[in-house]
Amino acid sequence: MTSVIQIYILCFIARIVEYFVLYTDRTIIGEAILHKLFGIAVLIICAKRIGYSAGELGFTSGKSLWNILKGLVFGLTVYVFAYAAEIMILASQGRFSSLSTYVSAYAIDRNIGNRTELVFFLICIIGNIVNVIMEEGIFRGLFMKLLSDRRTFIKAALLSSFLFGIWHVISPVRNYLEGTSSLMGTTMNALMLLVTSTLVGLKFVMLTAGTGNLYMAMGDHFVNNTIVNLLHVVSDTGADEMMTIRVSIAQTISFIAVLAWYLKHRGTNHSF
Repeated sequence: MTSVIQIYILCFIARIVEYFVLYTDRTIIGEAILHKLFGIAVLIICAKRIGYSAGELGFTSGKSLWNILKGLVFGLTVYVFAYAAEIMILASQGRFSSLSTYVSAYAIDRNIGNRTELVFFLICIIGNIVNVIMEEGIFRGLFMKLLSDRRTFIKAALLSSFLFGIWHVISPVRNYLEGTSSLMGTTMNALMLLVTSTLVGLKFVMLTAGTGNLYMAMGDHFVNNTIVNLLHVVSDTGADEMMTIRVSIAQTISFIAVLAWYLKHRGTNHSF
């Protein structure tokens, strides 16, 4: 547990530096990618020092592309239902205008920015590829391996997922310190992200355990992070005003589906 906390603090410090000092996500790059690259370096160094192979961390050599494809298809399927639900709600109110494709930056309850140049689509895609490699490699790969060596699978899953939840509260904290969010609003947003991200982390743990590698979780994770920044629902009063509802619908459907699938097949891999 000590080594997990040490690695986590090291990565979190890098995250703080990028969000509070470098503000990379507010530059032309539009992505907080530097601490993710740092995290990948930490992952590689720690794995070598501890003696874990890539396969032991979930980066297996077999059927990687197939499992990534399954994750992409699963994630996209879930969001088809989520987007459809949002559009139907807006249409029932006479407010739906269109779907629009452009690159934006995530901002908890809305998206900001509107770029249509090809380079920004590439930056978004590359940034999210780096993100899923780092986060899946660290949280579902390295941390799960370290924690599972001395704890039951469920305890390791809960601990790694809770750390993943805390990982995501940095954005509302920054908004509060900058004066763009009240203390109450910050608290509510932080709790929402903590709970949601913890559950999403558990979902990725189950996908990893059920498939025996990180790739399906990586594909699903990539869709979760990318689609809300590329495909936007426009109403008569703006874009993505119901994004929180859209994401909640998608994640609820996704979590229930993965939980049911995992409970049915867990005997072939891990068990609680």
